[in-house]
Amino acid sequence: MEIPLSQTLNNRNVFYKWASALALITILYNLGEGCVSVFFGLQDGTIALFGFGLDSYVEVVSGIGIWHMIKRMRQSDAGEHDRFEKRALRITGGAFYVLAAGLIVTSAINMYEGYRPETTFWGIVVSVASVLCMWSLIHYKVKVGRQYHSQALLADANCSKACMYLSLVLLISSVGYEITGFGMLDSMGALGIACLSWREGREAFEKAKGNFSCEYGDTCH
Repeated sequence: MEIPLSQTLNNRNVFYKWASALALITILYNLGEGCVSVFFGLQDGTIALFGFGLDSYVEVVSGIGIWHMIKRMRQSDAGEHDRFEKRALRITGGAFYVLAAGLIVTSAINMYEGYRPETTFWGIVVSVASVLCMWSLIHYKVKVGRQYHSQALLADANCSKACMYLSLVLLISSVGYEITGFGMLDSMGALGIACLSWREGREAFEKAKGNFSCEYGDTCH
């Protein structure tokens, strides 16, 4: 049975509205999360929370690239990355690499000097909020991506999944420090964030070459 053209166009418009809304929510949330994390990371002297906040800012750049791609696809229905998106992905990848290197060096110095943050309470608050938000975003990105067979949105859900892993690393290190008072846990959490940031940087460069990463089933071809 042939699907009417009007229904096809309507489905396409619904998809782009959902995709744009999810992209904007991701950008705004990461921007707010970055501000809160950097502020309390500096105030409490926790390198893990501070690094997590900087990672959120990098995710904003990535999110802008995704939002631009959705807007462009809505206008031209083209699936390939344009120059702006490739540049955004390369900037994102480079920023993740720089962040990872900075966190590794700072964590090593803190471990050597036996540095301890004042508290990691806000690390717990931010990470719990982030896990809940990322889980919701993943759920809806996968749902919409599968329904409309969108490889790009499913790949973006995979990025949100990586962000949730970062939140879990922050949560574990923050809770561990509050329970034990063992200063190295904060630095170890920062090292975990550095490793995941390095991985995200590598994936950003791969996407700039047109290689999407997807783990959500047969709809992603």
